[in-house]
Amino acid sequence: MSQKKYSLGALASAAIGSFVLAAIFFHAPLTSPLMAVSTLPGDRHPSSFSSIARKTMPVVVNISTTSQRAPRTGQSGPFGGLDPFEEFFNRFFGEAVPREAPQRSLGSGILISKDGEILTNYHVVRNADVIKVKLSDQSEHEARVIGKDERTDLALIKIRKGASSLPAAKLGNSSNLEVGDWVMAIGNPFGLELTVTAGIVSAKGRVIGAGPYDNFIQTDASINPGNSGGPLINMQGEVVGVNTAIFSQSGGNIGIGFAIPVDLAKKIVDQLRKNGRVVRGWLGIRAQNVTPQLAETLGLSRHSGVMALVTEVAENSPAAEAGIRQGDVILEFNGKPLPKSQDLPSLVADTPPGQRVTLKVVREKSERIVTIRIGELSDEKEILSQSEMKETELGLRVQKVTPELSRRHGLGTTKGVIVVEVQPGSPADQAGIEPGDVIREVNQRPVNTVKDFEKSMRQSRKGDRLLLLVQRGDNSVFFALKRKG
Repeated sequence: MSQKKYSLGALASAAIGSFVLAAIFFHAPLTSPLMAVSTLPGDRHPSSFSSIARKTMPVVVNISTTSQRAPRTGQSGPFGGLDPFEEFFNRFFGEAVPREAPQRSLGSGILISKDGEILTNYHVVRNADVIKVKLSDQSEHEARVIGKDERTDLALIKIRKGASSLPAAKLGNSSNLEVGDWVMAIGNPFGLELTVTAGIVSAKGRVIGAGPYDNFIQTDASINPGNSGGPLINMQGEVVGVNTAIFSQSGGNIGIGFAIPVDLAKKIVDQLRKNGRVVRGWLGIRAQNVTPQLAETLGLSRHSGVMALVTEVAENSPAAEAGIRQGDVILEFNGKPLPKSQDLPSLVADTPPGQRVTLKVVREKSERIVTIRIGELSDEKEILSQSEMKETELGLRVQKVTPELSRRHGLGTTKGVIVVEVQPGSPADQAGIEPGDVIREVNQRPVNTVKDFEKSMRQSRKGDRLLLLVQRGDNSVFFALKRKG
């Protein structure tokens, strides 16, 4: 599938100057067949990546997917009722024009077991009906999804049959990477199979707004659309990351790419093998960094180290039941200082549901220890409680537009409620409402919260017609639909 481009998502509004980075690698014979990389005398630049490329190319696969969605019937468009252009074609050709053609995508993957297990990005195989894998020997196989995890954008797929004694990648340790280390990327950019590029680790622990568990490796190794799911490889020929995203205004490489650390990927793969999904701990809070200015204002100057200020506590959540309040400042999690405030979601997620943990918090300038039993983060929960999502007679579920969801969907606002699910055949489905739509008005009354949406629903009766103003991407569209009688 196309490489994730944060020019269209969370990084769309960032400004960046254009630049050109050129590197020349001088090729020379390796001094020893056992060496992965050779260097020029008196120079630490690699003279060749050929040995690593030969060793690792066989574990990189080409993934192509097809998604066939049946056209909807009876849905309203911007014209209301039946689209007049569809009516024109129905009249003269005697059949409906399909609203959605088959969707095809291309990406990369990493063989991680001899029996055909492949690690890739979730967005490469999302909604795929057919997954085909081409190996380095040009043989093609059909694959199936073992498990997937949208929150980290990782998926585990497996060749259906005929796979045995396949080459498998050696998974390294991304924690051992240092900024400035040489790395190599292999993938299928723009469908060009087994393309090798090289660069360095530009930064670690990057937060780019992709989700609550952001911790990306940044590299200037050239990554382009089609590289998604391919490996980032160190100089020992070990996979240290899964190439996932690029920062680009043009859609092409400008030397800023991001990879998911393999240490995280290994934990996710273990759970996908066992459960087909990832089981995460859940606390039910949102928190932000405590800046020096905030620390001074809150009277926290005597406290040193990383602190996290609680900005929201979900109703009926483990945190709420334990007495955590908005405005509490977290100093420690389970007896250990926070590495970084943005690491708190990962620390909670890695804690098994049911386990008791302690938080050291500051409230009104006094310290206290709070004991909490960790809950389980369900598929429906982001950070807030499931009660934040409401299902209606319209056949849809909505959720408050959080800053995280706004970044993820490129909304540029936190006003309105976002549609998270539409029931097939429901009034919302027949009208054309889709997940990801943001409802801004109901019957020409503004909707800024879930409570506003509920109030609008209470003011209408069963069988009434409703007019919804919906934001879809950069467009605003009215939809007319009828509540169930």
